Amino acid sequence: MGGLCWETRNSQVCGALKGQGANKGIFITTSAFSGEATSHASKIDSPKTVLIDGKDLAQLMIEYSLGVTKLATYEVKRKDLDHFIED
Repeated sequence: MGGLCWETRNSQVCGALKGQGANKGIFITTSAFSGEATSHASKIDSPKTVLIDGKDLAQLMIEYSLGVTKLATYEVKRKDLDHFIED
């Protein structure tokens, strides 16, 4: 990952969204957001901006099978207690 994504960049994105009349937005970085950027995003009511950093992005990619390859599948079993009950 590169450097932190700072509050000034977040302000620019929020300003651009507001200029387009948007009331919601998503700001994605492969890096991480600074504490100031996270705090700034949480204080703004409009446009409401969701921040997705590199770790969140990787988790979403895994969750939705986007750009990932399945390496292995595991079968989980449990005991079938009914099998041992005699009729």
